[in-house]
Amino acid sequence: VLCFSPQNSSEMPETITSRDAARFPIVASCTLLGLYLFFKIFSQEYINLLLSMYFFVLGILALSHTISPMMNRFFPANFPNKQYQLLFTQGSGESKEEIVNYEFDTKDLVCLALSSVVGVWYLLRKHWIANNLFGLAFSLNGVELLHLNNVSTGCILLGGLFIYDVFWVFGTNVMVTVAKSFEAPIKLVFPQDLLEKGLDADNFAMLGLGDIVIPGIFIALLLRFDISLKKNTHTYFYTSFVAYIFGLGLTIFIMHIFKHAQPALLYLVPACIGFPLLVALAKGEVTEMFSYESSAEILPHTPRLTHFPTVSGSPASLADSMQQKLSCPRRRRQQSPSAM
Repeated sequence: VLCFSPQNSSEMPETITSRDAARFPIVASCTLLGLYLFFKIFSQEYINLLLSMYFFVLGILALSHTISPMMNRFFPANFPNKQYQLLFTQGSGESKEEIVNYEFDTKDLVCLALSSVVGVWYLLRKHWIANNLFGLAFSLNGVELLHLNNVSTGCILLGGLFIYDVFWVFGTNVMVTVAKSFEAPIKLVFPQDLLEKGLDADNFAMLGLGDIVIPGIFIALLLRFDISLKKNTHTYFYTSFVAYIFGLGLTIFIMHIFKHAQPALLYLVPACIGFPLLVALAKGEVTEMFSYESSAEILPHTPRLTHFPTVSGSPASLADSMQQKLSCPRRRRQQSPSAM
């Protein structure tokens, strides 16, 4: 489950440090075991009802944020776009503190309405397409909102979750039990009987969102490393992207051969780390790769990083906010790391 920490529009995404990366598998293990015990002790029906309502709201917001840039292309130039602001404060005078400060416009409301249709569809039918739409939205927002500070931190994080995934899938039945019991869009499902039953398929293979987001933020780090080299090539990004496809394909192949659930990170981690490392060895850039520190860079093609719909800002005010970020020094406040 991805929990997004609130951010101001003047702040960069949450950065995962080496300490966060080392603690991540431990926190994830405690959370997984807690969910497993929860399902064993309490009624699964009521737990999933509560979770469905929670992810109904969170999924609508995530999907609305994801489709907003695409939907902006379909609005005519004369569309009556009005600006709104939702503001909640606490206290008064000098002690007044903003709790929620969210700016949005009419276009955002249209995206929210469309996302609500998907949300109602998911809530009523739990259809696999609606589940996957929410799952993809969570994954995209997760990759946008979480950053690794360097390659060493990425290796620590991926290595720790490699052990975590292998232990909880092969060592116990906890992971599989929670994944099957958890009726929430925390996984992508792929119908294996699609050709037989069409959209009514009910026999699924599953891929957890963690198997998308964790390698995804590492691949995004390599893209920023590519840009830092200023060679106008994306060698490490494309290499790691192909490596992810290869690792995922290998996971599916092994799963069908042995007819048993497979920990995807068992194959994804060696591929996503090994392939770029081999390229760095061949190009003599291993030192540059491991000495690279991801700073407050903003990639030109990812301008939506600070506009998740629970924070200040909106797509309509993107140009102004981006100019302010580039011209004004950043001041970050301490936040607790986002958790999965």
